[in-house]
Amino acid sequence: MSLLPPQITKVIEEFSKLPGIGPKSAERLTFHLLRSSKASPEALGKSLHELKIELKYCLNCQMVSLQEECSICADSTRDRTTILVVENPLDVVAFEKTSYKGLYHVLHGVLSPIDGMGPEQLKLKELIDRCSSGEGSGAGTDSGSLRLPSGQAGSIKEVIVATNPDVEGEATASYIHDQLKDKVEAVTRLAHGLPMGADIEFADQVTLREAVAGRRAL
Repeated sequence: MSLLPPQITKVIEEFSKLPGIGPKSAERLTFHLLRSSKASPEALGKSLHELKIELKYCLNCQMVSLQEECSICADSTRDRTTILVVENPLDVVAFEKTSYKGLYHVLHGVLSPIDGMGPEQLKLKELIDRCSSGEGSGAGTDSGSLRLPSGQAGSIKEVIVATNPDVEGEATASYIHDQLKDKVEAVTRLAHGLPMGADIEFADQVTLREAVAGRRAL
């Protein structure tokens, strides 16, 4: 029999469902909301409600957006022959700080059978539809909701897979390559290797092997 009221245990259970939040962290968050005058449960609840109600996925790249088409897809100056595939929206934010000027596609996860994440749970079909040649606005899709920017249909030349360099990310990259190798001119993978400022003597064998394989001309 729990000494805590059911209202508290329910909140702890909900916090525990979040990635990276264990039981102890969930308890601390719950009691912080309970006793803090600055952390308002009402404001948090309102923000979470608006998060689910007002936000949507871009019909093209699946980035979170307030409109049916995100600002990147709507930008006519972007290179519409290249798509950079990422795992989540925060990856888009990171790449936008670089010189990349192509389009994106957000998978919202990676293939992970142990976590129940198969191709159907990811935005992979939408990616394949974008890269299919001769595709019109929504043609060939089940939902008919896909709307491609002008000049994009069948014009994708390169898909850059930017999933994380772990087991799940590599499996996802391999799946994407198999699905798109006959639909676009090139399916490429982000280079792996030594980060800027790293000491070679402390690098592991896998990192060094990838660095050698991904070498470039000076």
